[in-house]
Amino acid sequence: MPPKKKISVIALDPRAGESYKSDIAKLFSEVAEISVFSMLDGSAAGALDRADLFVASTDAYGSPEELMRHIPIDSQTMAVEVSFRWSELRKLKELPAGSRVLFVNMTQTMAREAIAQLEQFGVTHIHWIPFYPGAPEVPGVRIAVTPDELRYVPPGMDTVIDLGQRVCTSGMMIEIALRLGLEALLEGPAFQEYAREVATSNYSFDRMFARSIRLESQFHILMESLEDGVVGVNEKGEIFACSRHAEEMTLVSAPLVQGRRCEEVFPYIPFAQCMQGRRSLPAKAVRVGGVNLSVEVVPVIRQNACIGAFALLQRFNDVEARQSELRSQLFHKGHYAKYSFGDVVGQSEAVRKTKETLGRMALSESPVLLIGETGTGKELFAHAVHQASRRAEGPFVAINVAAFPENLLESELFGYEEGAFTGAKKGGRPGLFELAHRGTLFLDEVEGMSPALQIKLLRTLQEREVMRVGGNRIIHVDVRIVAATNEALEQKVREGSFRRDLYYRLSTLPALIPPLTERGDDMFLLAEHFRRELGGSFRLTEPVRDFFRRHAWPGNIRELRNAVEYFIYTGHEDIGLEDLPPTLFLSRETPLRLPHAAAPPDGESSGAFRFILSRLYEASETGASMGRETLLRQAREAHVPLSQREVRDILADMAAQGLARVSRGRGGSRLAPKGRALWENGQS
Repeated sequence: MPPKKKISVIALDPRAGESYKSDIAKLFSEVAEISVFSMLDGSAAGALDRADLFVASTDAYGSPEELMRHIPIDSQTMAVEVSFRWSELRKLKELPAGSRVLFVNMTQTMAREAIAQLEQFGVTHIHWIPFYPGAPEVPGVRIAVTPDELRYVPPGMDTVIDLGQRVCTSGMMIEIALRLGLEALLEGPAFQEYAREVATSNYSFDRMFARSIRLESQFHILMESLEDGVVGVNEKGEIFACSRHAEEMTLVSAPLVQGRRCEEVFPYIPFAQCMQGRRSLPAKAVRVGGVNLSVEVVPVIRQNACIGAFALLQRFNDVEARQSELRSQLFHKGHYAKYSFGDVVGQSEAVRKTKETLGRMALSESPVLLIGETGTGKELFAHAVHQASRRAEGPFVAINVAAFPENLLESELFGYEEGAFTGAKKGGRPGLFELAHRGTLFLDEVEGMSPALQIKLLRTLQEREVMRVGGNRIIHVDVRIVAATNEALEQKVREGSFRRDLYYRLSTLPALIPPLTERGDDMFLLAEHFRRELGGSFRLTEPVRDFFRRHAWPGNIRELRNAVEYFIYTGHEDIGLEDLPPTLFLSRETPLRLPHAAAPPDGESSGAFRFILSRLYEASETGASMGRETLLRQAREAHVPLSQREVRDILADMAAQGLARVSRGRGGSRLAPKGRALWENGQS
């Protein structure tokens, strides 16, 4: 009897390590000695003895490089892969749809990874909330699910479902057998039973192929289940596998080509080049039988020797259809429209006309430009346009253009390839245009886009194709654009800061979103809507209602919602003028009381002007300058309604009157002596 193999299991937590050992022992205990090492108990901290195979969890050491420092050189290593039992998943599917459920695990990363896996298995009818030591409390949630981490479940749960430690996947067991030369075990009943109990999803072909070599019966099932065509050759270049899809694509008969040299049957597939170079050959286009095919070739390396190669064949139409199907799965990742025109609160003529106009525009495929002041609900209308369009079943992806620096915005919109820049994610990442394929992309505050990105956006809209940052591959996209702006783009076009051709491309169907002051008594319908939404109880007195009608509402609906939330915390049932939040008096129409000797120039007697003057004065006390973005952020924190344009205009006025020195770029603005005197006189 041959000596037993040695398997070393390495995990972060000793309990998890023992669980992995137990799973592996069910299939390999008779032919292998299994040891467990853990970082938390210190047993994995030093150099480990030699083993035939090291099976390590990804959280044990933090990186593959760190793992290699603890094991002998040239050791075989592989990662722990875990899943759930089908029996446990059935329990979760019995939970009421729409329930808010905590998933409790040791760390935030582990909780999120487990949630993602559960959603892959179809448990998407409930709202998952990751919970872990140090996470904030989540009020109102009474159901918790945990993979044997009951110690971290918060008190007060009505229902706690313990899934037990996650189990090793059947794919992981296949890989252990292949690496140790124990393939025969996989034919036995123990493995078949194990595979039936453990939940599994489809593996990508390259991983499944590596685990299926020399297992002819299993490989045949796998090959026929793949949507790609598969052709396999051995180390001599002789064909030993040709799937049904490959037969259909290449117009050959599998029984007739078995054992023949690959170059005789498939001269357009570079098997010899792949095996000689011992590297994968990227997909290339070939024409076979009047049909365009994508052909990719991968070598099979075993024990440092090339023992064959496989070709993956795809019809171009099939590739496009599969990409569209994958993109549609983004609905489960938050890329969908949440609102329709029915969610727009209001009965005024202005709102009714806007809804009717946008409802007709939604049926078009042309870009829509939403024009309106800040806080008027442009994003809500963008959601509604998508919901009413022919693309309603596709993704809805939104981005605030002004919130990103130029270099980051480019990678967000167009994606990037691996190695495109420092910190780029391994494997690259698709951009928002790709994610919005066959759906809608909402570009908020589009006026904030740099000239360079405007050119790239224009080309994308014209050609309907993108190229990732650092890439050289053209990707076709079918995206409908809805853009929004709170500034006069026509003025920016005249100034030269916004491209005229892009402006006309985006403004094919322009729509004005009415400000709150043009919506009449809609403000009271909105106030009541927000009161119910926030769970408050109060009544507006007639003087307050009259104040609302006369107020300028520079922050529009967002400012109104803030006021409603403020009323809830006054503790008064009847809201009078004395209960109004102080920010309502900081609009441009509210006079600023300053000494006559230090009266500000025309147009500056406003709370907004006074706010900026005060912040520049505070900065001048330390000799510092202050940029527009910092002023905007501080205004939001102080609930002062200010837009970028207002900040820019006020600073320009102050500079013209000699109150401040305004620098371009990163220099920021500094208060001049005259400005300091104005503030100090106003405070005396």
